[in-house]
Amino acid sequence: MKQIFSIAIFFFSFYYSSYSQKVTYSETSKSDGRNMNFEIIGKMGGNFLIYKKIKSNHTINIYDNNMQVMEKVKLDFVPDRTFNIDFIIYPDFFYMIYQYQKKGILYCMGAKMNAAGVKVNDPVMMDTTAISTFADNKIYSTVFSEDKQKIMVFKIRKKNELLNITTILFDKELKLVNKTLQSSPFDDRRDEYGDFLLDNEGNFLFTKGIKPNNRDDVNSLQLVTKAPLADTFNYYDLNLNDKYIDEIHVKVDNLSKKYIITSLYYKKKRGNIEGLYTNIWDKTSAISTSDFVNFSDSLRAEARGNQQSRNAFDDYFIRQIVAQKDGGFLLIAESYATQNRGGSTFNRYNYFNRYPYFSSMDYYRYSPSGLWFYRPWNSFDNSQNIRYFYNNIMVLSINKNAGLNWSAVIQKDQIDDDNDNYLSFFSMNAGTEIHFLFNNNNKNQIVADQSINPSGQITRNATLKSMEKGYQFMPKFSKQVSAKQIIMPCTYRGLVCFAKVDFD
Repeated sequence: MKQIFSIAIFFFSFYYSSYSQKVTYSETSKSDGRNMNFEIIGKMGGNFLIYKKIKSNHTINIYDNNMQVMEKVKLDFVPDRTFNIDFIIYPDFFYMIYQYQKKGILYCMGAKMNAAGVKVNDPVMMDTTAISTFADNKIYSTVFSEDKQKIMVFKIRKKNELLNITTILFDKELKLVNKTLQSSPFDDRRDEYGDFLLDNEGNFLFTKGIKPNNRDDVNSLQLVTKAPLADTFNYYDLNLNDKYIDEIHVKVDNLSKKYIITSLYYKKKRGNIEGLYTNIWDKTSAISTSDFVNFSDSLRAEARGNQQSRNAFDDYFIRQIVAQKDGGFLLIAESYATQNRGGSTFNRYNYFNRYPYFSSMDYYRYSPSGLWFYRPWNSFDNSQNIRYFYNNIMVLSINKNAGLNWSAVIQKDQIDDDNDNYLSFFSMNAGTEIHFLFNNNNKNQIVADQSINPSGQITRNATLKSMEKGYQFMPKFSKQVSAKQIIMPCTYRGLVCFAKVDFD
């Protein structure tokens, strides 16, 4: 067994820094209530673009460097019945991929937009699907390569115990490269599909996990790939050594031309989390390097919070994977749990074995793992009578041989009732270190800033405080828009606004 090193000492001897931030708030608008949906698109031409949706009204709001609204561009070309808008941003333009229903047809469209939020040309019809009146209208998913030279929309349909996957690949100009339809046997009580990704060469990939039965965890795993112009999928078996996994994540390492597949693992059915499974798959040679890292007692003691040592990691969920130049990666996980007002706590087993993969819907729409989606207060997705717990953050440094270099735990303790918009964290990659930003008081008005360097050293930086009373921060919905600049949503007197945070 490979030796495991832990940096538990950093729990007792943090470094402190005078690293500071400057916060600039946007003005509030009465129309931007907490029932508004939004997405931070990014920074273009020195300005900041934010998409807002209020009922059927779609707008692009452009803010200057002082967070003053320069323009509110109404997207008149977007139909009322529009669903699932995705944005792909480039230095001087962005694509808006959207789908809408008209009678019995669902349209997937792509619109090229400039830095002023104006449509450059007529939207491109990327695909259509005939649907019945009562069918699910959330069908298409969008993925794109890291260099944004390849874009794909795909749809997955279950029919007659078959899984039909249609992939439509485009280049940067939204010109069609290839369209394929593949079918394979599917058991919705045993089969689970993981992250769907596109690498820089246009290869489409995802994972398929197989459970012994509906109430068990995954004990058989496959990597599935499709070359850009191929009409068939390739299936590769990944050895789990008789262990069990549940939450499978994949990261494309385009620099090393490898795929990182990882999950927390169990030694037995419905057991406790023992450690981390990693498989680094070389797409050139089709050879993989894998390892099972058993978590040490010292890491358990640091990470467990209020848990017993044996189930210290049972509430941890993988949030992010950061590929490194040396072929290794950082894995970021967070302790998370919920409890209803009756006192029942949802555990890891409840989360991953609650519903069949497709439920009652014919189509499955993929949402990338690790991404948060703002939930308006009047949204049907908002769970009432639920208490949310978001606690410690665990960071693992994994080398190119799938072994553990070091581990670190950032201590936090967050709790809220009925809504978790203010909880969890945001990570900002500053090049030489990663910053973790999260609320550290019940009023959500003080944001802690702790960073980790490549050696695993934790530094406590100056907190981000609201200089004006009443602002409450929502760090996990933030977006990094430049090397040391983020846009962070917040609320003020029940209205949603945005804060620009500049780091020294």
